[in-house]
Amino acid sequence: MDALDLARWQFAITTVYHFLFVPITIGMSAVVAGFHTAWLRTRNPEWLRLAKFFGKLFTINFALGLVTGIVQEFQFGMNWSAYSRFVGDIFGAPLAFEALLAFFMESTFLGLWIFGWGRIPEKLHVMCIWLVHIGTVLSAYFILAANSFMQNPVGFSYDATKNRAVLTDFVAVLMNKVQLVTFPHVVAAAYMTGGAMVMGVALWKLMKGRVAEDRNMYRKGARVGAWVTLVASVAILITGDVQGKIMTEVQPMKMAAAEALYETEQPASFSAFTIGSLDGSQEKFAVTVPRVLSFLATGDFNGKVEGINDLRRELPAAIAQKNKEYGIPAEYISPSSYVPNIPGSYWSFRFMMGLGFFAMGAAALVLWVTRKGATPTSKWVLWVAVLAPFSPVFANSFGWIFTEIGRQPWLVYGVMTTQTGLSTAASVTEVAISLTVYTLLYAVLAVIEVKLYLDYIKKGAEPFEEPKQLEDDDQLAFAY
Repeated sequence: MDALDLARWQFAITTVYHFLFVPITIGMSAVVAGFHTAWLRTRNPEWLRLAKFFGKLFTINFALGLVTGIVQEFQFGMNWSAYSRFVGDIFGAPLAFEALLAFFMESTFLGLWIFGWGRIPEKLHVMCIWLVHIGTVLSAYFILAANSFMQNPVGFSYDATKNRAVLTDFVAVLMNKVQLVTFPHVVAAAYMTGGAMVMGVALWKLMKGRVAEDRNMYRKGARVGAWVTLVASVAILITGDVQGKIMTEVQPMKMAAAEALYETEQPASFSAFTIGSLDGSQEKFAVTVPRVLSFLATGDFNGKVEGINDLRRELPAAIAQKNKEYGIPAEYISPSSYVPNIPGSYWSFRFMMGLGFFAMGAAALVLWVTRKGATPTSKWVLWVAVLAPFSPVFANSFGWIFTEIGRQPWLVYGVMTTQTGLSTAASVTEVAISLTVYTLLYAVLAVIEVKLYLDYIKKGAEPFEEPKQLEDDDQLAFAY
């Protein structure tokens, strides 16, 4: 492998690992806030115990996500400094807002929520965990704005004197049409992930817990998690459909790669499963659904979907014409190939969908087996409890793998190739050492995460203890 391959592997490993925690953080913060709010409204001890129990799991996940996110950012100045110099003015702006606004918001109010039991008024206390959730969502918005610029660059111009892209319209970056469809899709996926985590853990405790009095509480938790997962799954289907049409508009090659569609078709069938040659010249076996790809790509069951071979001929001239007005040097926009890795794009797209549908089905199953106060006993239901939290986590990962692989060979689509974004100082030895260090560090963090999770899940929810009430003088002090 050369330095470019190693640098891409390093960024892929650190990014995928970091994103294992992100959707859990966003989704679980909403569920925990819901439990806390239910306690405040009903004074039912079970809701408070669930809020504190899953609040601990959420806090562990938040801490690991924070550590892995910080490590990930080092790479922009190490392996990808050429990219940072060229588009840092645009890419850095939303990331700065994320760090200075969203991250500080969620971390500050999380601290207040953790240490505020009995120390701040109850309504203000529950407001803290909701503000944590709002902070996680804002954080996702700004980070996705930066990524959406890479998918569909807007709001910039090229400064020939400085040889870099400069930000001209920050609002355009924040309101990028790719961003407007990606954000609700990612947040819905986060709710599905957080809901599945709560559902799986609560179902496990319901079936394996030794305290009979706690079963009703864990049943409630499992059903809330299942409902969140199921509703979020429907939202994912809707937003994913819209996102597919925008993707076809701005990156037609990505849609063609997702289907391994080499020749243009009208109407186009959706490939559920295909075995054939990598160049598309031979197809040995395929399971297809007529006209579905046309609808996914265009909104019309008779729509035209361009294939890889036609796009390979059309894209060079189209991208060159688009960048002529910017005056971007040819070395930034002249890849050796305009075709991404087809097997990676094809299968990551299907793993994403398959795992998502599994989570959706698991949620429906859990609602069925726990209806009318029932407690499931079958071992296969227990396996659902074990696997359910993992399926949306990995569905998210495969979704991002598809998003980033399908954009290749572009670092910023149509503006900068991945090759030109690599630091000129990056050597095979240096990248290999940092790749090894990061991978080992993340392996240690994985052991810590799993150990802490298993320990707290085994302990279960703490016995109910009425939160300390503030005296009237303390309430008055907070009012001022």
